[in-house]
Amino acid sequence: MIHGIINVYKEQGFTSHDVVAKLRGILKQKKIGHTGTLDPDATGVLPVCLGKGTKLCDMLTDRDKTYQAVLLLGTVTDTQDTSGTVLAQKEVTSTEEEVQEAIRSFTGDYEQIPPMYSALKVDGKKLYELAREGKVIERKARLVHIHEIRIDEAALPRVTMTVSCSKGTYIRTLCHDIGDKLGCGGCMESLIRTKAGSFVIEDSITLGQIEELRDNGTLMDHITPIDEMFLEYPRVDIREEFHKLLYNGNMFYDNHTAGQVPMQDGLVRVYDAGGQFFAVYGYEKAEKRFKPVKIFAV
Repeated sequence: MIHGIINVYKEQGFTSHDVVAKLRGILKQKKIGHTGTLDPDATGVLPVCLGKGTKLCDMLTDRDKTYQAVLLLGTVTDTQDTSGTVLAQKEVTSTEEEVQEAIRSFTGDYEQIPPMYSALKVDGKKLYELAREGKVIERKARLVHIHEIRIDEAALPRVTMTVSCSKGTYIRTLCHDIGDKLGCGGCMESLIRTKAGSFVIEDSITLGQIEELRDNGTLMDHITPIDEMFLEYPRVDIREEFHKLLYNGNMFYDNHTAGQVPMQDGLVRVYDAGGQFFAVYGYEKAEKRFKPVKIFAV
């Protein structure tokens, strides 16, 4: 079984679930999970966790992401992208300067109402399932954060922009809201995820390429080891006579380590005496102890 993370380039037409299902067949292993849904029409970076790496799924989903999107002004649809039914069309009368100003105004904290066509659940049912039944229910606004919006090209009614944002941000809804602010409406015409956490589109590989790499025996060169996700945390090695504490997921103390003791409280990555990455622990300097946060090597 392969353990780690693979940077998949999700092609158009596939759901994130499709990618996982196809990878299970390609890699002949069941323990696989993705780190954040991409719409079927969207393309780009989809980090997929393998084996023991599936314990990372929730942690990687929380990472910031970057997208390149094409905003189409003057068109409103029920899905907030061009795959949906057109609800309204208006002429775009704003100047390019006014459009750019409206777009940049969304930088920072932003209360966003999730779209009906989304995988969010309400009372156990996904919103898009309710939407397909013709139902529209009230959704609570969620606070998201737009780190940066860069306007790459403005050829009205289309604007190509690169958006860096927090988890849970819907770019479709951002496009809709920009159009709403301008009074002409808007929707998303295309979307490419160019970055998710530390994974970038330049290093991503398609399902077809993964099959080729599997067949020529070089796939492991494209698997990111689990501990590389935590390189910002100090490394701590536990002495061999205290392995049992580690293997049982117990606390351990300064005098159980091979000498590396962090300078302050915080997370650390823990290795056994053989150099195998084992877990992420939290260090409490005052108590000189390490407490388990997430165990990976079991």
